[in-house]
Amino acid sequence: MKKLGPLEEIVKMLPGMKLPAGAQTSTSATSSATEAIIQSMTREERERPAILNGSRRKRIARGSGTTVQDVNRVLRQLSRRKPC
Repeated sequence: MKKLGPLEEIVKMLPGMKLPAGAQTSTSATSSATEAIIQSMTREERERPAILNGSRRKRIARGSGTTVQDVNRVLRQLSRRKPC
């Protein structure tokens, strides 16, 4: 997906598609931070996020170069998504 370019540009290429006014798309910095957080988790932590306690969140934050608050934000976002 990253190789395709910004989402706004992709949507412009699709006939009849428009982004709603004020729609936010994630920036590459946000996307790369989210990717770093997810890659800093073990397979078990990705499969069962309920096991993430404070010390694990701290380890993930250190490993991804982000803060614990960023890790919590990503976990909240992922918990709202429906599984495919």
